[in-house]
Amino acid sequence: MSCLKILMGSEEVTYYDDVENDFDNFIDGICRDVRRKRKIEYYNIPCSFDIETSSFYDHGEKAACMYIWMFDIDDHIIIGRTWDEFILLLSKLQFKLSLHPEFRILVCYIQNLGYEFQWFCKRIPWVKVFATAEHAPLTALCEQGIEFRCSYRLSGYSLAKMGEQLNKYKVQKMVGDLDYSKIRHSKTPLTDKEMGYCINDVRVLTSYIREKIENDGAITKIPLTKTGYVRIYCKEHIYGSRSHRRNYSIYQKFIGNLSLDPEEFKMNLRAFQGGFTHASCFYSGREKPLHGVTSFDFCSKYPSAMVAYKYPMSKGEFYNPVSPEDLKYQLSHYCCIFDVRFINIKPVVIYDNYISISKCTNVHNPVINNGRLVSADEIITTITNVDFDIIKKVYTWDHIEIGRFIRYEMNYLPKEFVECILDFYENKTTLKDVEGFEIEYLQFKELLNSCYGCCVTNPCKPLITYSSDIEDWTREELDLNASIKKYNEKKDRFLFYPWGVFVTAYCRRDIWLHGILKAGTDYVYSDTDSVKFIGQHPGFEKEYNKTILKKILAACRYHDIDISRVVPKTREGKLKPLGVFEFDGYYSKFKTLGAKRYMVQYADDTRNGKKSGKIHITVAGLNKKLGSEYLKSFADPFSEFHDDMKVPVDSSGRQIATYKNEHVHGVVTDYMGVTSEYDEMSFLHLEQSEYTMSMASDYLDYLMGIQEVYEI
Repeated sequence: MSCLKILMGSEEVTYYDDVENDFDNFIDGICRDVRRKRKIEYYNIPCSFDIETSSFYDHGEKAACMYIWMFDIDDHIIIGRTWDEFILLLSKLQFKLSLHPEFRILVCYIQNLGYEFQWFCKRIPWVKVFATAEHAPLTALCEQGIEFRCSYRLSGYSLAKMGEQLNKYKVQKMVGDLDYSKIRHSKTPLTDKEMGYCINDVRVLTSYIREKIENDGAITKIPLTKTGYVRIYCKEHIYGSRSHRRNYSIYQKFIGNLSLDPEEFKMNLRAFQGGFTHASCFYSGREKPLHGVTSFDFCSKYPSAMVAYKYPMSKGEFYNPVSPEDLKYQLSHYCCIFDVRFINIKPVVIYDNYISISKCTNVHNPVINNGRLVSADEIITTITNVDFDIIKKVYTWDHIEIGRFIRYEMNYLPKEFVECILDFYENKTTLKDVEGFEIEYLQFKELLNSCYGCCVTNPCKPLITYSSDIEDWTREELDLNASIKKYNEKKDRFLFYPWGVFVTAYCRRDIWLHGILKAGTDYVYSDTDSVKFIGQHPGFEKEYNKTILKKILAACRYHDIDISRVVPKTREGKLKPLGVFEFDGYYSKFKTLGAKRYMVQYADDTRNGKKSGKIHITVAGLNKKLGSEYLKSFADPFSEFHDDMKVPVDSSGRQIATYKNEHVHGVVTDYMGVTSEYDEMSFLHLEQSEYTMSMASDYLDYLMGIQEVYEI
C-alpha cells in the first residue's frame, strides 16, 4: 500500500508511506469527543471526503476512472489512489474508533454526495440510504459505521463560495490548478500544485463543518439541510420548553386542527406553482436590444407576503357554491382552492399571459406563449382564489364551470411564526456589513431565505433509497393515506402545507397587479420578485409600497408586534422597509429571448454603483461569468445573443452527466503517455459541452405574428 499517504495536521504536513505501520500514529491525534443523540454516539469532529476523476472514451464507449481520493478527519488527511485503499481505510477507522451503525457513528461530509456515491455505491455495504430523488442521496450510512452526508444540501454553496464564507478557519478553494481536460489515472504523478488543489478541497469542507460544530454546539445539532435551521429555530421559538406546558399545548392544539385529507392534499399539489417568470411577447426575440430599461424588485418578497397576507387557518371544507353570488362571496371571504373548466378562454392582455399550460388538463386547440396559455377552446385547471383575481383581469371566456371546491377560514399566520420571520429579517438588515458579525449576518440571511422553503416542503414524498442487495435505486409506492395520517399526527409540526401554496399565489398576483399590468405595454420581463420595463416611470413603486406597508402594519397591529421590526435600520442608519419595491438597476441595453434568457448592459449611472457599464447574462444552463466573458469578446455582444447562438465548450461551463451502473474495465493512457488499467463498478461520465440557444419554432412563430400586429 505504498501509494497511500497520510498527512498529519493542516499546517505542517507530514507524509507517511506505510499506512499499515503509521496508522496508529495518525489515529492517536484525532479528538475522541463524542455526543449522544437518542441511542447513538456521534464523534463530534469534522470529517470530509472528496475524489478526483477523469472521463474518457474507450473503444467508442463512455468510461471513467477515479485517480485520487482525500479523506480529512479532524484536520488529519489521508490520500489514496485506489478504491481498495479507501475500503482499507474504512475498515481501519471502524476498528480503531469502535464504529458501529447502531451505536457509534462517524459523520463524513461530501460536497456533492450524489457524485461520489455513484462511484462507490457498489463497493460498500449500506445500512440505510436516504434520498430525495434517484442519484440524490442526502445521507448514506454504511456497515462500517460511517454516515456520509451532503454538505451542498446543508450550505447551498459551491466549495469556492464556502471558502469565502469561512470566518474563523480561513481556507480558500484553489481555482485553475487542476486541468480537468487532462486524462489521469491512479499511476499518474501529480505535481505539488495539483496535490495542493486536491488537499485544499477537503480542507475547505472540514473547516466549514468545524465552524458549524462550534456555532451550532455539536455535530448532532447540525441539520441535514439549510431549511433544517429554520425548523429548529422556529420550533424552539414556537414551542419553547416543554416545561411551559400551556404555550406548548396551545400551539400543538392549534396546528393539530389544521389537518389534511388525501383528496384535499392532491388538490393543493395541483394548485401549487412557483413564482411568475416570463418575457413580454412584444419584445422577446427581437434582433436589436431595447434601450433605457429600468428594473425594480421586491425586498424579501416571500417573507413579506408571509407577514402581510392572510392564509388558510382551518381544516379544509369541501363546499358547493350554489350561485354566482355565492361563489363571489366565498372567493372574497375564504382562502379557496378549486378545479375550474374554461370554455373558449381568450386573452384581454396581449403582452403576457398568466396561466401555465403545464398546470392544465383536457386542453383543446390551445395557443401557447412559451409555456403560458394565450387561448383555448377548453381547459381544466386547479387554482386558488388569488389566482382567479388575476385570471379575471387578463382573460375572458364564454363559459366557466366550478368543480371540486375547498374553502378555508382565512387569517394571518400565527404570531409565533411571524415573529421568527421578523427576527431573521431584522437581524439580516442590521448586521449586514457590520464588522465582527459576519457569521451572524449569514446565518440570519439563510434563515430568512429558507422560511418559504419550509412551507412548501412536500410532506408526502415517495421513499427513495439505494438497495445493496440489488445494487440499484428503489422507489417505494407511496401510501398517501398513511403519509397524510403521519403528517397530521406529527407532534412537533408547526406548518400547514396550504400556507406555501398561497405564498407563491400572492407573489404572482403582486407582480402582475403592481408590476406587469402597471407597466402596461412598456413591460419587458419579470422574474418572481422583479419586473423590468422601458423608461423610468417616476413614482412607479409608490402605490405598491404604500399598499404593502399598510397591510404589513395592519398585521403588526393584529399581532401586537412593534412596527419598528418591519422597518429596521441598516448599518448606515437607513430605514429598510420589508417588502417594498426597490430600484434594482437601469440598463442602457436589454435583450431577452424568453424566460430565463436575457442579457443586460448597465448604464453609466450613479444609481448602478459598481455595476455601471458592465454586461451580465442570465441564461438557464449557461455559466453566467463565462458566458458574459465570451459575449464581451465580440465588438457587438448583443448581436451575438440570438436564437441559435453557440457558446463553445471552454466558455459554456456546461457538462453532460451520464450515470453508468455497469462494471467497466480496461486500459487507459494518461496525458503523459503512461498506461494503466482501470476498474470501476459504477461511475459518472462527465463531458464538457457547448451551449446552443434554441427557441421553439412555435414560440418564434407566435412572437413574429404578435410583433407584426403590435408594430401596425
